[in-house]
Order: sequence, then structure tokens, then C-alpha cells
Amino acid sequence: MNKNTYMVTTPIFYVNGKPHIGHAYSSIAADVLARFQRLEGKDVFFETGTDEYGQKVERTALSKNITPQIFADRVSKEFQKMQKVMNVQSDFFVRTTYAAHKKSAQALWTKIKEKGFIYLGYYEGWYSARDEAFVGNDELKTSPTGEKTTLEGAPVEYIKEPSYFFKLSAFTERLLDFYEKNPDFISPMGARREIESFVKQGLRDLSISRTSFKWGIPVPDDEEHVMYVWFDALSNYLTGVGYPETEGEDFKKFWPPKVHLIGKEIARFHAIYWPAFLMAAELELPKKIFAHGWWTVEGQKMSKSIGNVLDPLALSDEFGVDQLRYFLMREVPFGGDANFSRSSLITRINTELANDLGNLAQRVLSFVAKNHNGVLPGRVACLPEDFDALLKKAYGLHAVVKEAMDEVALTKGLDKVWEVIREANAYIDHQAPWKLRKTNPERMTVVLWVLVEALRCIAVITQPYMPEKMSKLLDLLAVPSEDRMFASLQAALLREEISFPKPEPLFPRIEVVENK
Repeated sequence: MNKNTYMVTTPIFYVNGKPHIGHAYSSIAADVLARFQRLEGKDVFFETGTDEYGQKVERTALSKNITPQIFADRVSKEFQKMQKVMNVQSDFFVRTTYAAHKKSAQALWTKIKEKGFIYLGYYEGWYSARDEAFVGNDELKTSPTGEKTTLEGAPVEYIKEPSYFFKLSAFTERLLDFYEKNPDFISPMGARREIESFVKQGLRDLSISRTSFKWGIPVPDDEEHVMYVWFDALSNYLTGVGYPETEGEDFKKFWPPKVHLIGKEIARFHAIYWPAFLMAAELELPKKIFAHGWWTVEGQKMSKSIGNVLDPLALSDEFGVDQLRYFLMREVPFGGDANFSRSSLITRINTELANDLGNLAQRVLSFVAKNHNGVLPGRVACLPEDFDALLKKAYGLHAVVKEAMDEVALTKGLDKVWEVIREANAYIDHQAPWKLRKTNPERMTVVLWVLVEALRCIAVITQPYMPEKMSKLLDLLAVPSEDRMFASLQAALLREEISFPKPEPLFPRIEVVENK
């Protein structure tokens, strides 16, 4: 059934510390996708949240002399605050300590066990508490001090305890067959190749319960065990749509998700374990797993010990929320690794936002205010060359940006918008309405109308990226709220005479103080 719905998710963020720029990056990207689809007229379900169980949370809480629940409550509030400040408008914020989530996770477990894919055994091997992951011998290295660590340097411990296992080995061929038949399931291509290579080596059954600690969701019918944190965490995507009430309206309406947006470090869990769990439970798989890259800071990996972990709230307070949203979506092609530098952020703000877009809007609207009494006709008869020079691309923005959104190519979407912005700047310079004011006032009116139309299209299409600033620009363009959906882009041409409010600057420049 072709449903006019769209479900997108972020990873749920582990409560082992305050939010950093990487968390904001995932959240903003999902918010851009969700906002775009809402403007398309779709019924959208955008889920995000926090992952609150596991041995690491329990140990951290005990080290602070508080309960794990109190610790999780505090950190989860920080993530909710981050999303509010960054103007991330999710439809459901899941916490894995919610009763509804416990119900979903236990229902999924029960369904998989009934299908014969869970059995009781004994786990013996290496475990990384920092990653909440079991580690094979081929994923270990020996530190200079002689201690075993993961390849990334996380400490590991050797554990031996009873455990329930998921028959992951039974899904090796089924997963490879699914990847082949659904080539867009894992993106970008590099992530897909890595996952396929791992699965082709053959999958081992996965330990999915623990008995050495208690901070977790109890296993149904055996409360000596708690669920392995990744089984619990991955089931969150079902929680928001009301699973196990599979006949419920939200589940029928939104499942399966169109996009699971994740960081590349958790691609294996989402592209191997999660589809295998869903196959075992006979539930439909998500349409796409998109694994984006990491952010470094001035060329260095973010690290608490170095002290270079970026606080998105502090950055948004200093530079502006929409300016930061724009930079994160613009700096590198979405999906690849990126480097944050203050100089790059300031350059983007000054060159692209203040100069390219902000100055264009200010020039056009100020000229209309001063030389046209702040009023333009609702529609004029422009020349074919006006259409070809600018309006054709402006009216075509929706189609090309939609294609980029369908590919989760968020940076490409902005590239297309900026092509039109540059065309508009070239058009105003070439047409020179300040000269036409004296020589051909009627032609001046046409030029201004064409520029206003281009700005209107730019503002409407760019709302998902910079919702507050584009809302302000649409206000300055006198676009009624009912004409801000994508379906209204052409219909708005039928407006009557337009009376504009007093123009205001959109993006203040950032003054750079040189060190002497």
C-alpha cells in the first residue's frame, strides 16, 4: 500500500555524558528530513530519544553515589534540552526506561523466542562495557601495558556467565540476499561494502542477555537475566508506533521506517542485528539505514581528555541556531567525515548567509520599499529570458531538492538552493534595477517581481534547514502561512497585489578580531 506517511529516526543517544556536536548533527539531519516531508503534505513520525540501560550506566551511577534511574533522568533531560534549543521537532522522544518501551522490548523478545530463534546457553569471552558490545578475538589488540582492548582502544573484560543467545548464524544468507535485492538499504556505499564483507565471513550466534548486573529490562519468564543493551535499544524503533499493538493505528500507518539515521560506528548493530531480529519476528524491515560520518575538531578527534568536545548549545548561543544548523548540513557532503573549525563556520555565515542570501534579500526588499512604495503587483508578464535566467531554476528547486532528500543527500539539497541564490545575485547585477528606475520603470517592476519570486521559492524550500530564519524571510516577503507548503509554490503566483513590511537584516555578519 502506498501510504502518504514518512517515519524517520535518529539513534537513541546513550546517557554516558552530555550532548555534543555529533548528537546535534544526527538530530538536525533527521529534523531536516522530517520537516521536508511535512511540507510535502505527508503525515510524519519522527522519533528520537535516549538509551538508558546497561552496565556502563550502572557503574557510572554507582560512582556518583546515585541510582542509575536518577543518573539517566539527569542526562536524558540534557538531550531533551539540546533538541529544544536546536529546534528539533520530534514527534516522540523515547526513553528506554519507559514502561511502554519495556513492553515493546519484551514483546519482541517473546515473538522471536516463539519462532525458535532464542536459546539458553553460556557466554564466555571478551566484553567492552564502554561500547556495550561483545568482542571477538579478531577485534582485540594488546595495549603497551599488556592489557587487552578493542581495536579502538576501549578496555575489555573477560566474562563467563549464563546467557540467552539469538541464532544470528541462521541469517547470514538471508541478510546477504536481502542486501542484494535492496541495494539502497545501507548507505553510503562504503558502509554497505563494509557490512556485506563482515556478513560474508559468516555470522556467529549473538549473546543477548546478561546476569552479572541488573540495570536492564528483565528477560520475559527469567528475571535472573536482563536483556543485552543493544537488543533493548534497537527495539525502541517499535516503541514509538505502539508495538506490540500491531493492529494499532500508528503501527499500521508508519511502519516500516523510511530512514534510520545513525552514526557509522553503530552501523553493524543496525544493518545486521536489527534486520535479523525483525526477520525473526516476521516484521517488515526499514527501507534505509543511513550511516553518517564523524566530526573532528580542528583536525583532532573529540575527546574529554583533550577538552575539545563541542557543546552545540554554546555554539548556537554564540553564532545562532539556524546558522549552526546550516553549517552542519553544508560543510561536507552528508555521510562523510567532517572537520569543525570556527574559521570555517564564520566564513560560511559571512560569505553564504550574510552575503549571498541575506544581502540579496536586503537589496531587493529595500529597493522595493524605497522605489516602489513597498508594493508590487501580484503577478507581472516577465520576458522569456527572465524565466530562463532565474525563474525556471527557482520553480524547479522543489523537484531537485526532493530528489536529494530521497537520497538523504542533505548537503546536495543546499547546493541546489545556492545555485539559484547565485543566479539571483547575477540577475540583479545584470539587470541593474537602480538604472531601470530612471530609464524604464515598468521593466524595473518586472525585475523586482522576478527577484521576489525567486526569494520566495528559496525561502519555502529552505525552511527545513533554517526554519526560524526562513520563516522571517517569508514574513518579509508577505507570504501567508497557508502558502508556505510546497504544494503552494505555483499557486502563490495568483496572489493579488503584495504589500511588504519594512525590510530587516536576516544574518548579521560575524566580525573577526585578528590576534596581534
